[in-house]
Amino acid sequence: MTLEELDAALLALGWKVSDFCRATGLHRNTPSRWRNEGVPIPGWVPKHLTLLLEIKRLSASYLVPPKDSASE
Repeated sequence: MTLEELDAALLALGWKVSDFCRATGLHRNTPSRWRNEGVPIPGWVPKHLTLLLEIKRLSASYLVPPKDSASE
């Protein structure tokens, strides 16, 4: 996963880096190390973000009531 892909996934989720750190238990400085020190992003991060994005997609598809097109 590239830093650009990380940023895009967080943006799609509506999360800040600090939200991701809180949700995953990462130290708040860890993403800065990925960005500034060239520390590789662990393999579980893209898998985790992919799952979160899929949950968001499924929620929008099945749990959010459809808008009434007659009222628009």
